Amino acid sequence: MNTINLKLLFYINSHRNSFLDEIMYLLSSTELWIPVYLFIIFIIYKVYDKKSWIFILSAILMIIISDKVSTFFKYLMKTLRPSHEIYLKSMIHLSKAGPGGLYGYVSSHASNFFALAIFILILFPSKYNWFKIGFIAAAILVSYSRIYNGVHYPFDVVRGILLGSSIGLIFGLILKNNIINKFKAENS
Repeated sequence: MNTINLKLLFYINSHRNSFLDEIMYLLSSTELWIPVYLFIIFIIYKVYDKKSWIFILSAILMIIISDKVSTFFKYLMKTLRPSHEIYLKSMIHLSKAGPGGLYGYVSSHASNFFALAIFILILFPSKYNWFKIGFIAAAILVSYSRIYNGVHYPFDVVRGILLGSSIGLIFGLILKNNIINKFKAENS
């Protein structure tokens, strides 16, 4: 195990308090993000109107791919999460969500949130820059929460960020170059 990875994990996981424990637990929960996802669908519909279904289906497909690829890496690498390492269990503080699945080589939370963040960054017009910045900040906080909660090593989160960003970039650029630019050309 990389000592920098362990030192960062212990540093982040040990600087805790009861208020942050609740916040970090909530950031990793699905329920918290449902209103945000609905708002994203609303913005997509508002911006792309009749073509919005293409963007919504693409976003769903992108998240599924991000999740499946990150899970594939977990089972390919079979790197235990810190919360499942016998020699670390007594040193890791877990949130009430518990230790998570057995493997954690790539953080699916980080991958999925960054895929969507980059997708939004590319496809939302500049008048929604406030939302783009907010969602990137949220993706960073969710990623950080995975280390804080003791279920991922920092480098697993970084790998998830890189994987998700790559997937979001591919999907975003394909849509931008094939749908948005054609739509602009048709309406000029």
